[in-house]
Amino acid sequence: MAENADGSEKSEEPTEKKIREAREKGQVPRSKELTTLLLTLIAALFFMFYGKVMIADFEVIITKGLSFERSLAFDELKMFDLIAAITLEAVYLVLPFLLLMMLIALVAPLLLGGWSFSAKAMAPKFSKLNPVSGIKRMFSSKALMELFKALAKFSLVMIVAVYFLYAIFGEILALGIEPLNFALGHAGALIAEAFIFISLSLLIVAIIDVPFQLYEHNKQLKMTKQEVKEEHKQQEGNPEVKGRIRQVQHEMSQRRMMQKVPDADVIITNPTHFAVALQYDPDNMQEPIVVATGADFMAAQIRTIATANNITIVEAPPLARALYYNAEIDRPIPYDLFKAVAAVLAYVYQLKEYGKADNVNFSELPIPEDMKIE
Repeated sequence: MAENADGSEKSEEPTEKKIREAREKGQVPRSKELTTLLLTLIAALFFMFYGKVMIADFEVIITKGLSFERSLAFDELKMFDLIAAITLEAVYLVLPFLLLMMLIALVAPLLLGGWSFSAKAMAPKFSKLNPVSGIKRMFSSKALMELFKALAKFSLVMIVAVYFLYAIFGEILALGIEPLNFALGHAGALIAEAFIFISLSLLIVAIIDVPFQLYEHNKQLKMTKQEVKEEHKQQEGNPEVKGRIRQVQHEMSQRRMMQKVPDADVIITNPTHFAVALQYDPDNMQEPIVVATGADFMAAQIRTIATANNITIVEAPPLARALYYNAEIDRPIPYDLFKAVAAVLAYVYQLKEYGKADNVNFSELPIPEDMKIE
């Protein structure tokens, strides 16, 4: 199990954020063996399909280079022109193969870890110039594993190569006594076969190395439980801080709400547990608005502010409970409570207009059954 610098175990799988940050730093899984396998395999296929054509063209180039007039051998300029022309033809002949190999060398690494360009990975790291750190890396477990892989790959390829050379040793000797045209084609076929056999040996190495590289990459990115918690806090926010923010927001909301109580036209109470402040201006409002609600201590504060501002307080327990649990601040009262609230407002307006009002049994206001709170 991987351990952190402080000794804690890295037992947790890397998060998406950890993987993304690793990619930004250029840390992606790569397998050199997979790249080598694809290079040799594509080279073998190229020679199998186009080897005869290349050999025939090389034959023409070799013939042209060896058969020239005697006078050219004593003319430096013409001989230079001949050599330059032959060289250029040879370059054009092998250029498609070289371009194909370059393309494979660029694309093959992307098959495992995908495209990743990182300026951070390209930045110079002076820590790598430290000889002590270099010696530690040379004798680290990763370096020893790379050495073991190199020896294993070399041994496997050597065994396959020796076996192949032993199998075709007679054909190699026969090349010397074969006609030139036939010998060149035969040699091209043997080279293609050699590439295929080497590719088969590297296939075994790649099958082992690719899962190993994926495992090592995942192992390097593993996190401790504390790191996962810290990352979660960074993404979601510290619960204590979020709780404090919610508390402050709630307190600010309550202060704003209490500042609106003096604008209310009536306070409907339980009488002690709940208080709801309503505002209604017939000229500017279509329905009454709830400006404040409170329970217990908040209810007492609402009543205190109402008393200080000469706002009528009506004790209507059923209506107070229904409004407290069903109404929203700064929103119109629920439609089903219109009749009950209208009766209270009519009572309040009579008091304001005439100084007295008809007796109303506020405990028997029309409250829908589904809104009654006992």
